[in-house]
Amino acid sequence: MTGKPRISDRVGRISKSAIHEMTRLSKDVDDVAFLSWAKPTSDTPEHIKDGAIAAIRKGLVGGYSENAGLLELRKEIVKKLERDNHVDAEISQIMVTVGAIEGLAAAVMAVVDPGDEVLLPSPTYSTHARQVVIASGKPVFVPTIEEEGFALDIQGIKNAITPRTKAILFCSPNNPTGTVWAEEQLRQVARIALENNLMVITDEAYEYFTYDGHEHFSIASMPEMRRNVISCYTFTKTYAMTGWRIGYLHADEEVILQINKAHIPLAICAPVVSQYAALAALKGSQECIAEFRKHYLSARNVMCERLERLGSVFACEKPGGSYLMFPKILLEEGKDSTAFCKRLLKEGGVSTTPGIAFGPTGQGHLRMSFCVPEEEINKAFDKMEVYFAGR
Repeated sequence: MTGKPRISDRVGRISKSAIHEMTRLSKDVDDVAFLSWAKPTSDTPEHIKDGAIAAIRKGLVGGYSENAGLLELRKEIVKKLERDNHVDAEISQIMVTVGAIEGLAAAVMAVVDPGDEVLLPSPTYSTHARQVVIASGKPVFVPTIEEEGFALDIQGIKNAITPRTKAILFCSPNNPTGTVWAEEQLRQVARIALENNLMVITDEAYEYFTYDGHEHFSIASMPEMRRNVISCYTFTKTYAMTGWRIGYLHADEEVILQINKAHIPLAICAPVVSQYAALAALKGSQECIAEFRKHYLSARNVMCERLERLGSVFACEKPGGSYLMFPKILLEEGKDSTAFCKRLLKEGGVSTTPGIAFGPTGQGHLRMSFCVPEEEINKAFDKMEVYFAGR
């Protein structure tokens, strides 16, 4: 007797990734202008590639590392956290992961029991909600205040807490809005967590890419949060290493022991060749970060200027960080962001990501990435100007 494949309810409830779906659909469009992926188009800096090549030639990458990662790499991560994040870390508090994504997944698995609720300021990165669902938890979307540049709604967070609330999970600078939440707001989130014995899980992938005087703040720099925060970072965004799949997390030793129980069945260890590349990234020149930031700032300004010329179609807050922005669609048809983005791709030749992918309050928006060459941005907006003028 045959029937449907016996798929778990928790996975079956997850919708297809809108980001990857738009990528798939883009393959059927000629000369597409691609603004969908948050993937740097810059190449990995040469000194990082050289570090990986040297490790390969020395025969260092053919086996596993420690589950937590190479000791030398974790030592350099401790130095980086102290220097750039003002986090007083120990080597025993560091775990090297398969990008920030696997670290976040392992952290959620270590914290969340079936039925537990996790608060997600919305719009939020779509994968965060999926990770909660895969852990058999319940994502609870807390709307941000769009009129204030997608600021955190502190009272909304307080109101959303129930006896089942276990954690708060967020990304700052934010994906998809590019908002950099202010230190004072994040300190308020930390106080809420301490008052309610909640874990805070942070995704700090875009920590170096802030603009216009905005500054990134790591909650883990607060000594009182030592036992209540898991901070996830990545080399992939910072050093244009998305394909290397390498990141790390920081948490209290007792928490790290529990996260490792999830990390081992998910990954065993991060790719060793990528760990040596990450080591070269931290020990080498950091000028590449400033160069990337300069490029993203210029590209952001170009995209904002082009959006202003389409002011009857889009309204947009200038993002203070990341390399993403989240325009609101002013047209009536934009109420269904998925249908809008698919039409824009098929008829206008521009690939973006529908806002609904980032939570209920993302509906009526779309996400655009400006980590691409400025020529690609201008190409996309040239196409959009033609597309919307002819309608």
